[in-house]
Amino acid sequence: MQSDRSLLQDCEDTAPPSHVAAHPSLAELRPRTLKHDDTFALFNHHGDLSARPGSPEGLYHEDMRFLSGLRLRIAGKMPLLLSSTVQSNNAVLDVDLTNPDIFAGDRLVLPKDTIHISRMKFLWKAACYDVISVRNFGNQVERVTVALDFDADFADLFEIRGFVRHARGRIDTHVSEQDTVRFDYHSLDGVARSTVICFEPRPTRLTERTAEFELQLAPRQRRTILVTVHCRVNDRPIERRLIVAARASRRTLREAARRAAAIETSNTLANEVICRSMADISMLVTSTEHGPYPYAGVPWFSTAFGRDGLLTALELLWVDPSLARGVLRFLAAHQATSEDPERDAEPGKILHEARKGELARLGVVPFDRYYGSIDSTPLFVVLAGLYWQYTGDRTTLETIWPNVKAALAWIDQYGDYDGDGFVEYRRRSEGGLVNQGWKDSGDAVFHEDGTLAEGPIALCEVQGYVYLARKLAARMARAVGEQELASKLRRQAHEIRERFERAFWDDELGMYVLALDGAKRPCRVRTSNAGHVLFTGIASSARAARVAKRLMSREFFTGWGIRTVGTQEARYNPTSYHNGSVWPHDNALIALGLAKYGHSRPVARIMTALFDAAAHMDLRRLPELFCGMPRRRDKGPILYPVACVPQAWAAAAPLALLQACLGLEIDASARVLRLRHPYLPELLESVRIDGLQVGASRLDLLFRRHGEDVAVNVLHREGNAEVEVRL
Repeated sequence: MQSDRSLLQDCEDTAPPSHVAAHPSLAELRPRTLKHDDTFALFNHHGDLSARPGSPEGLYHEDMRFLSGLRLRIAGKMPLLLSSTVQSNNAVLDVDLTNPDIFAGDRLVLPKDTIHISRMKFLWKAACYDVISVRNFGNQVERVTVALDFDADFADLFEIRGFVRHARGRIDTHVSEQDTVRFDYHSLDGVARSTVICFEPRPTRLTERTAEFELQLAPRQRRTILVTVHCRVNDRPIERRLIVAARASRRTLREAARRAAAIETSNTLANEVICRSMADISMLVTSTEHGPYPYAGVPWFSTAFGRDGLLTALELLWVDPSLARGVLRFLAAHQATSEDPERDAEPGKILHEARKGELARLGVVPFDRYYGSIDSTPLFVVLAGLYWQYTGDRTTLETIWPNVKAALAWIDQYGDYDGDGFVEYRRRSEGGLVNQGWKDSGDAVFHEDGTLAEGPIALCEVQGYVYLARKLAARMARAVGEQELASKLRRQAHEIRERFERAFWDDELGMYVLALDGAKRPCRVRTSNAGHVLFTGIASSARAARVAKRLMSREFFTGWGIRTVGTQEARYNPTSYHNGSVWPHDNALIALGLAKYGHSRPVARIMTALFDAAAHMDLRRLPELFCGMPRRRDKGPILYPVACVPQAWAAAAPLALLQACLGLEIDASARVLRLRHPYLPELLESVRIDGLQVGASRLDLLFRRHGEDVAVNVLHREGNAEVEVRL
């Protein structure tokens, strides 16, 4: 590895590794996105890939772009676009094209709309399958040339995000057997990577960059071309049979759909938003040896992130608890066991991010296995405790219990850096993240005058996560027979709650402060972080009510959702990443917190706002974030240029919002489904949920709105679970 590092001494990073360049705008490109496991693709509307500099389009595998250029031509011209749609299950991109007018000199030789071209593209097992169907709708025989131009640059994802490097491996290209082109990348990290493009039937002409097919088509005749692009790492076997890949892809989607509860509402828009959310989650979930794991988002974060996986699983726990089990097992297997300052790793700490790309493997960026997250560790304990409460899965609890105890030990020993009873962060390497909460932009934690806070920094919501982690861990400790530990954890939870209320509440602000800096000075800034405090239950009821009122005021509530930062704060900017934008998952956690304290009407307003926002979005898909401008009549929400779409915790947000409206809690040990203050917004007359798991039982339920009340009917029951409504 050291020799590889020396080859990269002339690399230069002009932007921090975590920075996402904003050129070009993903909102402007509106790419067509597909993903399967560690492979994803961003196509343009033609189903092609642009080779222009700076374009994020491409076919990616394990954080590297294996295909950077792909352009289909007919008679030397770009075809005309008719339609371009990703199917509702996110499995297939369907594109319809036709020929433009084709001239030979001044003579029209092929009128437009004569030749129809359809493309069906899908990903499976590190390969992209492209079925190109060419049909003649003219009344005479036509001879046409269909050509594909292609290229592979093997750019690391961090390069596309703005990292500049001047040393790279060598690319060799060759044609074999007249139906295959292979690009071999001799990388600097010693991993053999190659792009193998296979054509069927054999092209009429094939070079290292172009395949041409001379087609003679009688009237109504159809010819099909199959192009398969394989992303090979260390010469893994490839599957060239289309039918095998297609069947396996459909089977996987069906199995994923069967795991989760089925939801149908009285509102067509709400159904579309929920269906898109479930389809996006299914696409983002990657199969690992430990179980399913939701990758954070396409394109920049299509990998395992600890915080993202944990919060996504929390949002979906009531719908599909198997996802939480996969997340817990995966993160337990990747828990830090030793100190490594370069990776911000300490024993018991939970992963922030894992990468497999060349720059990460070389150590040029520190994210091959990086632990710079202050909240992943307490959230791991929180998810473990809630999973145990919702499922009663003792086998999983006993498997991960040593990891839960290690996480609790990290909170006590390493998390409390200065011994003041609060958990704070500071990075231990220059290449790490400056801010390590969910708002991890460099300017996200600041004082009321706008000056940036210096560490170690104790965020308000993190103290809440620690409080909830200890409460839930006490229940788990009792379940496994460790009564002494359970008593200690209950005592610690009580102590941090008292300290937190004294140190973080600001009566003048009417909110909890954002953070305490390294000098223990409060960051007297109103932010959405206080809503996460409510989610944890650490706040007193009176103070929770004041936070709720502030978050629903015009200072925060845009009409499309709650901003991350209030409009009166020094660094408020509605077009920034974290200082005034609207994040769906942020709103979902706030809604869950409001529901916990019985504030049902604000929850309904938030749900309505986010579903209204989704109505304006492409494919009814909520993005990672959007800008925080106030809602205006006849104008939709303003998109953020480089937001991930789809993004896991944003996709899960509509399901968490519905849970918050219903006040839904599951207690597997008591075999009870609890509904606390259920309240449906006006957009929903009824909601039906089939296959809801309560421990070993399953329930089919129907909720109907009657003014301010909600009636609940049990339509079908498997097992002995009961439904309990608390008003």
